[in-house]
Amino acid sequence: MSKRRTRLEIVLGILSAVMDGVDKPTRIMFAAQMSWRPTQRVLSSLVEQCLIEVRMNTDTRRSMKRYTLTDKGANVLDYLEKAKEIMTIVDIY
Repeated sequence: MSKRRTRLEIVLGILSAVMDGVDKPTRIMFAAQMSWRPTQRVLSSLVEQCLIEVRMNTDTRRSMKRYTLTDKGANVLDYLEKAKEIMTIVDIY
């Protein structure tokens, strides 16, 4: 039986994917290994917290959402990754 991911791990996965250049919602969903509705909820939450921002691509016939990491999001990602490393070290002992 697989261990469920924490909200922190899910947010880290999405922020990391966006930082790595994954910008389309469906691609973010696949990178985070989530289903559609939970991905949409987390993306909305991250936009509300100003950790990522939405940009509409209107160059094509249909508009598409693209997500980019904000400076605040990059700082939060860095902080959470360091905290996760510390927690991993603590779990060993």
